[in-house]
Amino acid sequence: MSTHQANQTLLGEISDLMKREHYSVNTERTYCVWIKQFVKFHCLQTRESLFAEAENKVEKFLTYLATEREVSASTQNQAFNALVFLYKRVLEMPLENVRATRSRKEARIPVVLTREEVKQVLPLLDGVPELVVKLLYGSGLRITEAVRLRVQDLDFGFKQVTVRNAKGMKDRVTPFPEILAGPLHNHLEKMKMIHEKDLMQFCRLGKVQPAQRFGVMEPRFGVCWARLLPLPNLRSTELRNTHDFIWNLDTGSSPV
Repeated sequence: MSTHQANQTLLGEISDLMKREHYSVNTERTYCVWIKQFVKFHCLQTRESLFAEAENKVEKFLTYLATEREVSASTQNQAFNALVFLYKRVLEMPLENVRATRSRKEARIPVVLTREEVKQVLPLLDGVPELVVKLLYGSGLRITEAVRLRVQDLDFGFKQVTVRNAKGMKDRVTPFPEILAGPLHNHLEKMKMIHEKDLMQFCRLGKVQPAQRFGVMEPRFGVCWARLLPLPNLRSTELRNTHDFIWNLDTGSSPV
């Protein structure tokens, strides 16, 4: 079996397991990236080669991350968690006594804009980017949370946003500024017009498909308008799964 085929089989098994256990898409992708780097670092050819001196292999890889790539402690821990998942949950061989060199990269204090600086930035934006940035600032949303918002997550009565499946797979409710009620209403009206126009043209923009992890398509999943920020250039020739993509707000076309 070639290295590519072996990796594909292993990564497929990891992905399937994480889907069954309801890990977030971001965690699934991140773990797969680290495991792929681990396999390439040691030039592993077969699944059996993962078992030989497993702790030693993991220690060397984590030490390499700390000493040569100089990653932060949190990044090194992320890589270690991915490998722990691989060995414990997939290979059913828990790691013991892993003693790698720990990253010494100092934590940096984040830069926080003052109110005056925010007032200087906001006038430079317009359209959808302006609306998203104001949601980030006014409601304390992460970027991925903002671009994944659904229409039903907005509560204009209580002036609040429901953030679903956030960090730690937890839901939370956060208020949005009253000054955003008008722009949000206007944006929704525009999106509704676009949706209705596409439906008239027999396009499938806004069709909510259950992610593959939920199995076969059911008849109740029909054509509906769900996303606050739908993909502008999505047409019938480019049907994409809205659950599994984060969209680039600048071009509205590039999935990350």
